[in-house]
Amino acid sequence: MSVFRIERRTGLPPAEAWRRVTDWPAHAVGVPLTRVRVLTPGPPGAGTRFTARTGIGPLGFDDPMAVVRWEPPGTGPGGPGAGVCRLEKYGRVVRGWAEIAVCAEGPGARVTWVEELRVRGLPRWADPLLARAGRRVFGRELDRLLRGRGPGGAGAAAAGG
Repeated sequence: MSVFRIERRTGLPPAEAWRRVTDWPAHAVGVPLTRVRVLTPGPPGAGTRFTARTGIGPLGFDDPMAVVRWEPPGTGPGGPGAGVCRLEKYGRVVRGWAEIAVCAEGPGARVTWVEELRVRGLPRWADPLLARAGRRVFGRELDRLLRGRGPGGAGAAAAGG
């Protein structure tokens, strides 16, 4: 299993940072050959299920996930402005979990993303490589989500690193 952590500071208010990092289809916008399909109707929350599909046609794999914890900023036990979302990954290829936390910090917010990945067939000695790749790919996507730029994005706030 591979665990990595990403942290960013942004000038966005916590509620807006939360909205952007929990916009599941937006997560795939900057990832080549990947799309996200939300499987449950209604607004996001505990019980929301979605699948990230990476590949072309039948050549690829699904990364199905479910939201198992949903505490938007201002509603969780962490105090005003804090929020936590936990995802469980239950696919045949990719398993693990991710936890995204958004906390008020000064005039903006701090976003922390911790993820544990297990990739079927990948030997343990490759875990550090997987963690490094995860930090890079997810870090780039987190930066893009917080900036609100790119296809489908419209914000102008900058993410710090």
